Amino acid sequence: MSQAILSDPLFGLAGKQALVTGGAHGLGRMIAEGLLRAGAAVAITARKEAACAEAAAQMSAIGPCTAFAADLSDPAAIADLGVRFRARHDRLDIVVNNAGRTWAAPIETFPDKGWTSVMAVNVHAPFRLVQEFLPELTAAATPRSPSRIINIGSIAGKVVEPLQAYSYGASKAAIHHLTRQLAADLAARAITVNTIAPGYFPTSMTAHLQGEEGVPAGALEGHIPLGRFGSREDIEGAILFLCARAGAYITGTELVVDGGISGCR
Repeated sequence: MSQAILSDPLFGLAGKQALVTGGAHGLGRMIAEGLLRAGAAVAITARKEAACAEAAAQMSAIGPCTAFAADLSDPAAIADLGVRFRARHDRLDIVVNNAGRTWAAPIETFPDKGWTSVMAVNVHAPFRLVQEFLPELTAAATPRSPSRIINIGSIAGKVVEPLQAYSYGASKAAIHHLTRQLAADLAARAITVNTIAPGYFPTSMTAHLQGEEGVPAGALEGHIPLGRFGSREDIEGAILFLCARAGAYITGTELVVDGGISGCR
């Protein structure tokens, strides 16, 4: 990203501190790197300590990045994350609830544990993280420069996709609605809450669906109107829009980044 973007009053994030859950790889890594390129300092979480530390060390070449290993399916671990975060950082402007879990199986054999684990990480954890860091987000917010909460939803929470990921789709529909409720509750504190609903991006979760050079393979051929998977720039642009001055007057919305899957049907 150019120096012009870093200093752009509409899209630069200099002086901001962000927390990105699930930021060591996949979509979370793309998001964390985009925030760093825009000038923010970024803390990331991941379940595995070694992977989290390695990712943060690599991203430190872009900007200041710190690692916090945490299993967000455990509410006690979220409280512990808050303690460790405050020991290293004195402010928080942006929370990106990206960490997620999925489970797919035929309806006849879909297990109970495929519900409890997915709902814990995809719905309960984002709510608990907002609770945990609400004092910091409130302290950093002003009417002209709100604090930001971005929940990563999915088109699977908006339209029916052929995934047989029943708990995943339901959890993403839930986080879309939770976003609206949180937005209404936190607007008076100058905290905006929005959802990004991605479509198919080249991550480990979609590895079995990817063809050559970003072109969807197999069942996804012809399913994405724009004919390709999303790129790093696509999710980075969406994040910067909602986190920077350009998005300061937007709350309670869903920004769909899916190549037209939901909007062109």
